[in-house]
Amino acid sequence: MTLTDKIQAQYFTLTTSEKKVADYFLLVGPNIIFETMNEVKQKTHVGDATIIRLCQKLGFSGFSDLKIEVAKDDYQTTRPLESTRPYAKLEATLTKTITDTLALVDQRKLKQSVALLSNARHIYLFGVGGSALTSKELENMLLRVGIKAQAVTDPHYQAQTAAILNENDLVIALSLTGRTNDTLTALKLAKQNHAKSIAITTYLHSPIAQTADVVLQTAVDDFLNGGSVIGKVSQLLVGEVLVAEYEEQNHTTTVKMREKVVRAILDKREE
Repeated sequence: MTLTDKIQAQYFTLTTSEKKVADYFLLVGPNIIFETMNEVKQKTHVGDATIIRLCQKLGFSGFSDLKIEVAKDDYQTTRPLESTRPYAKLEATLTKTITDTLALVDQRKLKQSVALLSNARHIYLFGVGGSALTSKELENMLLRVGIKAQAVTDPHYQAQTAAILNENDLVIALSLTGRTNDTLTALKLAKQNHAKSIAITTYLHSPIAQTADVVLQTAVDDFLNGGSVIGKVSQLLVGEVLVAEYEEQNHTTTVKMREKVVRAILDKREE
């Protein structure tokens, strides 16, 4: 049974407070997996005990268990159809990720991001976990067009870096869910010091998105499959689009930079 089925089966046995929470679960649907207990409390005006009691009445050990089961149900119902071709599911998912990510490109925000890149004294990329790996790739992508950025993937170094930034600096924060606490903490500290910021995330109403000056949107999350290839594809594609837009606006300069980069590594290759 899905969460909706379980709520409907139990609804008339719930207390008034429990119904408030149940109604909220029905309203947000699968997106409940990205809510914290504190957020549910604030939005439904109930206590911890009410939320936990409802979860147990619905057959879950607690709120975290409920979120995991909802994520599993959502994953199973959104998988691509069976095919006789090997890895067709993965192919379909990756293709959809690319299409969905490009559909979310906002030209106005993209131009704002390019302006921030062009005017920044120093650029830092904040990400942890899977997003840390993506931040290193984005660092390399930016270098190819002459932009020197530094990926900072250790949460302690992120905080230390954020503490010494100012209005001339730029932070690019990467988090698919937009709720990675270490990244959010460093981003808030950077904002306190008046640094500019870009978020690359899936959820426009997430804390990281709400904190950043500009948001470039990815198309997927990886709640059930942390560090997934699909999540990285969406993030990297946003990075490539950002680099492409920067090149479009700085064509002469970036061509020369790409040539310099290629020439610098030519002698590293075997003839």
